[in-house]
Amino acid sequence: MNKIKQALGVLWVILAIAATYFCVFEFGLPKLLSDQQDDLVFGIIILFILTPLIVLGLGTFGYFAVIGEYNNKKK
Repeated sequence: MNKIKQALGVLWVILAIAATYFCVFEFGLPKLLSDQQDDLVFGIIILFILTPLIVLGLGTFGYFAVIGEYNNKKK
């Protein structure tokens, strides 16, 4: 079970990297560079609020899963 947790930790880290790419280059920058004010506000929210929350959450969870923080410990 611990090996599955570590493998899924790697998956979470990969998802964090993929989320960084999609949030910045697919959602954030095109909206930020748009001439419409609604798109500008949405781009700012995506880039500076949602992207750090998503990436740090996935990355931290994955990191702790990889190092074995969630493993079952014998007492």
